Amino acid sequence: MRMRRRLPIRLLRHVLLGIVILWSVAPIVVVVLSSFKLSRDIFTSPSALFFQPTLDNYTVIWWRWPTFYTNLLSSAAVTAGATLLAVSVSTASGYIYARYRSRALGLSAFFMIFVRMLPPIVISLPLFPAVNALGLTDTWTVLIILYAAFCVSLGTWIMKTTIDQIPPELDEAARIDGAGTMQVLRRIILPLSLPGMIAAGLFVAVYAWNEFLFAFLFTATQAKTAPLAISEMMSAMESRDWGLLFAASTIQLAPVLALVMLAQKYLIAGLTAGSLKG
Repeated sequence: MRMRRRLPIRLLRHVLLGIVILWSVAPIVVVVLSSFKLSRDIFTSPSALFFQPTLDNYTVIWWRWPTFYTNLLSSAAVTAGATLLAVSVSTASGYIYARYRSRALGLSAFFMIFVRMLPPIVISLPLFPAVNALGLTDTWTVLIILYAAFCVSLGTWIMKTTIDQIPPELDEAARIDGAGTMQVLRRIILPLSLPGMIAAGLFVAVYAWNEFLFAFLFTATQAKTAPLAISEMMSAMESRDWGLLFAASTIQLAPVLALVMLAQKYLIAGLTAGSLKG
């Protein structure tokens, strides 16, 4: 009797899960498939799934937009720098929030969450004169700092939840043996919190790789990233060459998609840390 009652619930769950997956995956599939079509064939119904693939769009990007690959390298450098900086700060602050308790820390946690909820445009406009005064306009440095600062709050809570699962007794045992705080972090916390660090790093990497607003406001030529380059491609085309745009989007999407797929087990482990804590 119970099995009969549970069957509709399980079926409903599977249907809802299928809808969510379809909603998430379908746009990606459309973009990737369309990148191998001629522009005139992209929106014709018969060629939706059955078509003769071509690499013409990728060839055109190579010849007409060679700087796009330079912009990809710029995105990679900014993403790597922002991820390293954000994960380093998030690990240190997550350790403090996990191991220490005070009113000041509680207030700082509230402030960190509050700032994270503000729209990026509200934060970026007052920063513009400061960035100009420091001579950081159109540099990787400004994007690395902004991306890391914007993601450090989420990274901190991921790391706090992860470090909460590490028994404090290990810290105490290490201190009894003469280890300092940095040694505790390096020899105990860092190795055991690796899944959380990877999860936090993936969030930062995906955000930094795809971010547009800060790149649009604070860069021009030298530090231009791939999303900004794709936007300029759209503006420069009088008639929308959708095949070219889909090809550029596919190239820009591929590295981060591969990264997430390769590290998905660490992502799941990092995000579910603390869910079984009693």
